[in-house]
Amino acid sequence: MDNRTIAQLLGETADLLEISNADSFRVRSYRRAAEAVESSTVQLSTLCSDVKKLLEIPGIGKGMAANILDMEKTGSLPLREELLAKYKPTMLELLKLPGMGPKTVALMWDALQVGSVEELETAIAEGRLNNLPRFGAKQIEKLRKGIEDHKKNSGRFLIDEGEIAAEKIIAYLRAFPGLEKVEVAGSLRRGRETVGDLDILATGPACAENLVSAAVDYTAAYPPIADLIAKGQNKVSFRLRNGLQVDVRLLPESSYGAAMQYFTGSKMHNVTVRQRALKKGYTLSEYSLARLDDGSVVASATEEEIYAALGLDWIPPEMRENNGEIEAAEQHRLPELIRQGDIRGDVHMHTIATDGKNTIREMAEAALARGYEYIAITDHSKNLAMTNGLDDARALEHVRRIREVDKEMEGRIRVFPGIEVDILGDGAVDLSDEVLAQMDVVVASVHTLFNQPIEEMTARVIRAIENPYVRILGHPTGRLLLRREGFQIDLRAVLERASALGVAVEHNAYPDRLDLCDRDLRLAKELGCRITVNTDSHHTSHMEKMRYGIRQLRRAWLRKEDVLNTLHPEEFLAALRPLP
Repeated sequence: MDNRTIAQLLGETADLLEISNADSFRVRSYRRAAEAVESSTVQLSTLCSDVKKLLEIPGIGKGMAANILDMEKTGSLPLREELLAKYKPTMLELLKLPGMGPKTVALMWDALQVGSVEELETAIAEGRLNNLPRFGAKQIEKLRKGIEDHKKNSGRFLIDEGEIAAEKIIAYLRAFPGLEKVEVAGSLRRGRETVGDLDILATGPACAENLVSAAVDYTAAYPPIADLIAKGQNKVSFRLRNGLQVDVRLLPESSYGAAMQYFTGSKMHNVTVRQRALKKGYTLSEYSLARLDDGSVVASATEEEIYAALGLDWIPPEMRENNGEIEAAEQHRLPELIRQGDIRGDVHMHTIATDGKNTIREMAEAALARGYEYIAITDHSKNLAMTNGLDDARALEHVRRIREVDKEMEGRIRVFPGIEVDILGDGAVDLSDEVLAQMDVVVASVHTLFNQPIEEMTARVIRAIENPYVRILGHPTGRLLLRREGFQIDLRAVLERASALGVAVEHNAYPDRLDLCDRDLRLAKELGCRITVNTDSHHTSHMEKMRYGIRQLRRAWLRKEDVLNTLHPEEFLAALRPLP
């Protein structure tokens, strides 16, 4: 059983326990365990023969270790099955509706035996909610609309979609006189690869108590709003035309830091920080860090002063996932995370020679304008006929042209000749070694036959990286976010072999890939793999997408020193696998 499945079962058990009004400590222990499993770089199934190693994972105690052993043996969790027998599996879907927390779901079940979205929709149509406490006409209509929207827009959004929407809203809000600081919070600020909604916080003189209503009205008049969900004293919630929900909060400057910390999350990071505050005699909310005894405010205006009052260094948002960052902040050992300005080159991109939209020279000039010192041109090879992939003869001619452009740039930027070869079904690559020997950068990627069994796919990729001319493994799991799961592969085995061979593994920064993910990047680092971050650009404008990759590297706690293309050109080439 893989970690994702174990984490899902633990998380669902926590939800069901909360619905059944179980002890909050017990609920929290399951949530904490789910977070720990999901973020672990080790497949827990490999540790089940040694319980001591399971117990070394933060968040896994003896009871949780026993649960994991049960799941590995039976494929299920007894407590979860017991709770599902009491309720219904479909009850978990109810929690995804707006306003439907565990207590409300429990009320629906106890009063009406409603245990699914469909049953709730029927109950609303039949008027059976009318006599329930807290369910007036407005609340019922809101719920009906929520069901409609849930059925239409149950998915998430890519990070670039979320960022583009947020940038437009922020620009609109900043145009209002007196809104001086407007920033995104939530999962987008943490750099999650997909987002379910947007949290935007604003402050300034316009948010004063006697003035804020005008700012609220202005926010609610944002032109692209498709559905105004709620408009309160200092909060506006709406849905955009693409279904993305946005919550805008207009806050006094005195509490802006506390709100930013609270609404950035993650949930488990906040739980742990709040527990730390309680131990120190404080209470932490979205309004302030205050003393428990007299309610006096200790810190509220900035995140930095809140963390400092708790004896912690300020924690970068991308790290706030309860993966040890709080302990590191306490011990002053948070890593200095990589920044976009550290990147000196991009070594995976395509031109009009195959399926790109720009010439070699245009790609070089665009990279130079971004301040890069080098690029590698890595057009497709012949197996991808749909991209006009290069055969041996065309590849050699392409190398010659790349080297010409390199000379034409007169040292202002280096242009390395390369190729993205296809990994064929048996692990061979689709160009000859004689041609690959002429390249500086050979990226090998899987583009076909995604349904091979795990053993076959693993052996296939390992054979490919054993080719002595392959220097980078491209988008190693083949996933396309919100469209296609990655193929089945023993990634640890592949990364271990790549580390031994000196083959770098790519983090593909294109927002519909972001492959390797943050968790797998941590694993790659732990195994000693060399790492590159590339945009896989097919147009000069795509180079700007590097920032999405940097967010994932930061989520993986990577530093400048962990990423090869932070090096100068000759240092970069020397750091790649030595050529025969």
